[in-house]
Amino acid sequence: MATSANPTRDDFEALLNEQLGGAGDEGFEGRVVKGTVTAIENGMAVIDVGLKSEGRVNLKEFMRVDDEHGLEVGSEVEVYVDRVENADGEAMLSRDRARREAAWDKLESEFGEGKRVEGRIFGRVKGGFTVDLDGAVAFLPGSQVDIRPVRDVAPLMDVPQPFQILKMDRRRGNIVVSRRAVLEETRAEQRSELIDKLSEGQVTDGVVKNITDYGAFVDLGGIDGLLHVTDMSYKRVNHPSEVIEIGQTVTVQIIRINEDTQRISLGMKQLESDPWDGVAAKYPVGMKLSGTVTNITEYGAFVELEPGIEGLVHVSEMSWTKKNVHPGKIVSTSQEVEVMVLEVDSEKRRISLGLKQAQRNPWEEFAEKHPVGSEVEGEVKNATEFGLFIGLDGDVDGMVHMSDIAWGISGEDALALHRKGEQVKAVVLDVDTDKERISLGMKQLEKGAPSAEGADSSALRKNQTVTVTVLEVRDGGLEVQVGDDGATGFIKRSDLGRDRDEQRPDRFQTGQKIDAMVTGFDRSKKPTFSIKARQIAEEKEAVAQFGSSDSGASLGDILGEALKKKED
Repeated sequence: MATSANPTRDDFEALLNEQLGGAGDEGFEGRVVKGTVTAIENGMAVIDVGLKSEGRVNLKEFMRVDDEHGLEVGSEVEVYVDRVENADGEAMLSRDRARREAAWDKLESEFGEGKRVEGRIFGRVKGGFTVDLDGAVAFLPGSQVDIRPVRDVAPLMDVPQPFQILKMDRRRGNIVVSRRAVLEETRAEQRSELIDKLSEGQVTDGVVKNITDYGAFVDLGGIDGLLHVTDMSYKRVNHPSEVIEIGQTVTVQIIRINEDTQRISLGMKQLESDPWDGVAAKYPVGMKLSGTVTNITEYGAFVELEPGIEGLVHVSEMSWTKKNVHPGKIVSTSQEVEVMVLEVDSEKRRISLGLKQAQRNPWEEFAEKHPVGSEVEGEVKNATEFGLFIGLDGDVDGMVHMSDIAWGISGEDALALHRKGEQVKAVVLDVDTDKERISLGMKQLEKGAPSAEGADSSALRKNQTVTVTVLEVRDGGLEVQVGDDGATGFIKRSDLGRDRDEQRPDRFQTGQKIDAMVTGFDRSKKPTFSIKARQIAEEKEAVAQFGSSDSGASLGDILGEALKKKED
């Protein structure tokens, strides 16, 4: 297109239309263009952008940091063309909109590159805050303000600071930013720099920031490390507050650095001498020593032998006599106890202790005080199907087997004669200290019982009828003796006669002589007698000698004749 040497306004318009593709003035709408300030009047700047008419922009839109150089006639500025011509025939221009569009272009570029942007928090809205990003308004969620919840955001208002763009939607005009992401990234960079300066085994000072049940967090100058409660001291620490307090400066050793999680483990006891060095020589097996109970569990009690050295007394090694009881019923925390070293494992840092081994074996003591054959007295603690358990001196129990309870009656009947809580006397038959058993006998104390040599019962034979003397009348039967110094035995209540009325022991008297039949011998070769068996045997004999079932003779006649013959 040819133009004259002195182009007119129409020539300029035609040239501009050609550059814009022949769209005319309407091609300017929605664009950011450069214009020239032609006048400043009534608080407005008159700007010529090459359209048919000039536009007016409020001077307040130029009161920004980027306009500090001032505005005057002839200044070139960028404005946004909202409309080419309004009702007054003027172009509608906006400096704020132009700045906003420029800001969006810049933000989109920085968002694509993942860069941080600078902005100012200038308002509060529901759920967060508004941020001015050099003309573009963004939303800052409350959760993205800081790493930790912030109660007062006043110090952060209207302060230039970096933000990270999380999301952008230009069509909807939405921008979401985060201040927390910038802080976390900065913090991670600082942690990495600090961790690079630290190494495992290094000794450094730190300040205790926080204390928990499981340890304490120590500030190492911008990065925290965890001092676990088990690494505070070789001795037992129930709670970290027993050793350290918040604000205290402590010297620690870096035990481990996790490069993946950037977590640092610290220790204090590592700076002390290890009390477990040479512990096997210091505490040989079999050694007796005193200690303090520090902790009680269901499986035993821990005893501190010295600061940093603890041993376990298993529940099975706590008492000679108290079995299957909770350790708390035998010892208490802080109690001073005497123990014996049973085993030492230096590698696993374990010492097995015995509480009962430090005391005298009660079965050995009992055997010394009560040799076999001596008489003892105690309370019936329990009755089982095979005997009685008697409580004895030294908190030990002895057992009376049911065959050793009484002479002449079955073990079941003998058990029925005694009850729990009854005081009884017995003889010591045997003491096995290894198996922790004491055998007792009660029948050995009965009047007329065989001596150590034993009464001569070899002359007696089963089914023999003998004359016995009543030594003692009991509810369960009669204690009897053959002759004056013969074998002793027992006649059970049910063997006192054939009829129920005859089976009453009270119809007999001590010293009375009666005929009875030997029905057998017990394990100690002591005879058992029966009046009932003798009666039945005599009846059978009489019937066989003097009559038969069809003789017509009565039983009374037969027995009378038999008794008369016996008297003769």
